[in-house]
This record gives sequence, C-alpha cells and structure tokens, in this order.
Amino acid sequence: MAQLSERLQRLAPSATLAMSQKSSEMKAQGIDVINLSVGEPDFNTPDHIKEAAKKAVDDNYSRYSPVPGYPDLRKAIVAKLKNENGLDYTTAEVLVSNGAKQSVCNTVMALVNPGDEVIIPAPYWVSYPQMVKLAGGNPVIVEAGFDQNFKMTPAQLEAAITPKTRLIILCSPSNPTGSVYSKDELKGLADVIKSHEDLFVLADEIYEHINYVGHHESIAQFEGMKERSIIVNGVSKAYAMTGWRIGYIAAPEWIVKGCNKLQGQYTSGPCSVSQKAAELAYTASQDCVEEMRQAFERRRNLIVELAKSIPGLEVNVPEGAFYLFPKCSSFFGKSDGVTTVNNSTDFALYLLEKAHVATVGGDAFGDPDCFRMSYATSDDNIREAMRRIKDALSLLK
Repeated sequence: MAQLSERLQRLAPSATLAMSQKSSEMKAQGIDVINLSVGEPDFNTPDHIKEAAKKAVDDNYSRYSPVPGYPDLRKAIVAKLKNENGLDYTTAEVLVSNGAKQSVCNTVMALVNPGDEVIIPAPYWVSYPQMVKLAGGNPVIVEAGFDQNFKMTPAQLEAAITPKTRLIILCSPSNPTGSVYSKDELKGLADVIKSHEDLFVLADEIYEHINYVGHHESIAQFEGMKERSIIVNGVSKAYAMTGWRIGYIAAPEWIVKGCNKLQGQYTSGPCSVSQKAAELAYTASQDCVEEMRQAFERRRNLIVELAKSIPGLEVNVPEGAFYLFPKCSSFFGKSDGVTTVNNSTDFALYLLEKAHVATVGGDAFGDPDCFRMSYATSDDNIREAMRRIKDALSLLK
C-alpha cells in the first residue's frame, strides 16, 4: 500500500491550527464561538504600512525578489537591531524569509544533523519539536513548569547538555506562557552555552515588542554570544502583519549562507510587496507598536483578574506576548455528569463544547497541567469568554 514518507509520519499536526479549525467549523454551523486559540493580533495592519504596499504594487514590485530579501529591507533590519537592541550586524548576516516560522525551520534544517540533540524548554511552541524531528534530530525537553514561572534555569540547561547537543531553542517573550527572561537570567544561560564548544542558541524574539516589564533583552548581547546566536524575528506580532509572511534571522554569516542555500531551493525570496511594507514598518514611526502594546497590557490585566476569580484555576502573571497559561489540573478526573475531563486536551474540548470558547490544551505545548488562552481579542470577548468558562467549570464535580 502506498504510504507517505517516514519523515511526514514522524510529524504531529499543529494542535493550535486544529483547534482553530474546529472552532471555525462550529461557527459555520451558527454556533457563537469565542476563539482564544489563535496567536494573532486582532488589530488591522496600520494604514501607513498598507499604503507602502499599495505604492509597491504601483511601482511594479511584482518580480522575483532576491533569495535573502531586498537589500533595503535588510538594511532596515540591521538599523533596527542596532537602534533597539544595541547589536551590530551587516546585511550579509540577515536573511528574510516567508514568516518567522520559516526562519526557525531554516535554522534547524541548516544546523541539525540526524541524531543531534536540540534542547527545548517546556512549555514550548508546538512547532519546535516537530521541526527538530523533520531534520532528523532528537528534541530534548527540559520541564520548566508553573512553579518556576515557566523558565529554564542554568542548572537545568547544564544537566540536559550531552556531547550530541547542537542547539537550544529559547522563546522570550514566550509562546505559550508569556514569560520573559530577564537580563540576568539570560546571562546565566549564556554562560552555560559558552562553556560548551559548537553549541548554538536559536533566540525566537517574535514577541519582542509585546513586553510589559520594560526593555527587551536579547541573549546575543553578551560577550561571545553573537557568534553562537541565531536571532529570529519578524513583523507579524508587533505590526499586526501575520498574513504578510515576513520573518528574518540575524546570525553569523556562515549560517545565513547555509539558510540562503536552503531557501533558494525550496521557496526562493519572500513576497516582494510584503517586503516593501515591512521595510516601512521598520523605518517609520513606531507609535503604532506602542499603542498595540498598551492595549495588550490592558487585556492582560483584565484576563488575569478574571481568571484568578475562577475557583480551581492557578494563574501566573505573564510579562509579555498575549497568552495566559493557567494551571487546570485540579479539574482532571471531574465530570459534569456527561463528560469527564481526564487531561488538558479533554479540558480544552470541554470548554469548546460546553462554553463555546476555543482554547488549546497544554499537552500540545509540553505541559499537560495547563492550557493556553490568547487574549489577542476585544475586552468584551475576554469578559464574555471568561464568564462562559467560569460557568462551565462550575459544573465539574
């Protein structure tokens, strides 16, 4: 019998996209579902960025773009890294891709050989371990749970490193938890990384600007770390440009060249019009970024307050991104008389079916005690969603 490749059979489907699809199907049936499952700003792309895209169309930016991205966009990214992060890169050390997701996957495919180990703190974004498996590598999961605010310690990192370790994937601010590593915490991890030869860190900084504790800190800032770091970022979260599909890496030139070779064979350069929009996003006023950040912070405060009022949920206060990752394990084994909740996937399905609120179980993120809610939605939606969740959970005995 014909079969898909072993490579594909190793992969699990994306749980976040599956949950979003399920809620869309219910909506199509006329059911009023509030979707808190998707990590996407609910804002529209700012008008000045859209105007840049329209101008690019009129200026006939309609041909293949260079594989690593237009030089002007890479210059804008170099300036952003210098001005906002104090990091010195050249355009040869920047590669633009079709979204930060491709940037992450490019890096993993370029650096990881079959049998190599990649350390991933849990909770993690659902795609990290799957990308490592795609490259033939072995994900090594380090559990950093609720009690340590979902952050891996230097001691945990050191204990997980073996001669086979090639890469560490770090996401700060974090999806799914919203946790943010401080400068001191990053330095502790950097010291461990530097004490091991040929060990690299992929620093996923896509939520950089959605930060409620001050200035973003990058692990690449420490002495000796720029040579070991691959920074991944993009325009999707900060500028509400998810559908434009523009991400980038900033990394040592030999890694960028490798990713360029890879990208040249399977997607070529990113969308021409999107790149011109992204260039303006980086070079124009950043007021829109701060306005959206303030809205997310207000919503963070609202959802934390409402979640804390629900008996049985344990809630930490996320310091960035737009996710809440409460502990829900006190409900496991309970039933409303019809449905029994045995794990976090059951818990999320229960909320979808009984409360008509779409969330994602923590199993998918490597933490089976929790579940993820995105608060990238209106205040009214947050209030109504949390009211429904509270009512549905009160039925579990």
